[in-house]
Amino acid sequence: MNPQLKKNKILTTCIEQYLNWLENQAIPHWLKHGLDTEGAAYERLLANGQADLTCDRRVRVQARQMFVFSAAQANGWMDHGLDIIANLDKYVFNYARTDNSVIFAHILDKDNQVINQSHDLYDVSFFLLAYAWRYHVFNDLKALDYANKLLKQIDTDLKGQAGGWQEGSYQHDYRRQNPHMHLFEAFLTLYAVTKDGKWLAKAGEIFSLFESTFYDRDNHALLEFFHQDWRPAEGEKGQTIEPGHMLEWVWLLRQYSLYTGTPVDNYCQALYQKAVTYGLDTSSNLLYDEISINGQVLKSTKRCWPMTEWIKAALTQASYTDKKDSYDYEQDAVTAIESLVNHYLDTSVTGSYLDQRGKNNQIISDFAPSSTLYHLMMTGLEAKRFLEGRTHVI
Repeated sequence: MNPQLKKNKILTTCIEQYLNWLENQAIPHWLKHGLDTEGAAYERLLANGQADLTCDRRVRVQARQMFVFSAAQANGWMDHGLDIIANLDKYVFNYARTDNSVIFAHILDKDNQVINQSHDLYDVSFFLLAYAWRYHVFNDLKALDYANKLLKQIDTDLKGQAGGWQEGSYQHDYRRQNPHMHLFEAFLTLYAVTKDGKWLAKAGEIFSLFESTFYDRDNHALLEFFHQDWRPAEGEKGQTIEPGHMLEWVWLLRQYSLYTGTPVDNYCQALYQKAVTYGLDTSSNLLYDEISINGQVLKSTKRCWPMTEWIKAALTQASYTDKKDSYDYEQDAVTAIESLVNHYLDTSVTGSYLDQRGKNNQIISDFAPSSTLYHLMMTGLEAKRFLEGRTHVI
């Protein structure tokens, strides 16, 4: 156990309870109810814990669940992970392949027919993450080959002007930081499991974009939407920031720093403080979905996943922040875990969760999106790392 945690028994207990929920409730529930007869992931579960059989399926969800179950296998939280992954892989190859491409279609309908065959950068990022974990956990050389081919294709087909990549193969009004953030995560993970410097170099390209474009130095904020030449979008679009994404970047910047030695303290402290100072509803200790660059609440709704990013950011800041920073990140981690559990995980269905609460913290979406399990699992990995006093998640 991390020796530091002897001083914070409340945080230790919170982490242990969360990991117990993830291992003994969430993973078993999603293995039982979240996969169809072919082994493919349902898009979401209903409030009663059963699959929603009526909605379309985003193909990226299959990749996210590949990651989830690979990570669960790596931690000894499930058996037969290789069979689960094989079924997910078979599903996307059978139903979502597009001509002469290693990038899958974007959306299928409930009957597994392609209804949007676009190539989407956000989707690619999660297949790269899934392939990294498949290689790490199962020594899946086919997955590593897929990752290399995916990189070659996006560099050929989707490379954008002035750096970064385009949103996808479709027309788009704006470029976003969000797909690049997840590419950053995937590239760092691929470097961690292969030690191939090309993946770290790709992560470095995105870090450069973060420094030059995504990060607003005057307002200590992460911008979301840009024109094709990476100028910030005009009006409210260009002023929109998401507390959850800013906290997600805190965690990712720390990972990048661990591999490169790049100083990130100033960025991480500024993003963290902006997110919790202006993005937190103190009546519930939940994060707003969107605020403006000057702190005005734009969307008073509160989804589940930003809370997981707050936990990750607080734990990584507690581990690696500059000693001059006296902020109590461990107490924030306790607050964030307790709020996540009380407002989203405490449902009538064991192992499931709620998606979104409203302005007055009332439930406004009681679905459980399968994609959220990615956030919950990554939080579990960071919490386990912190509890054990390790430096790296992988």
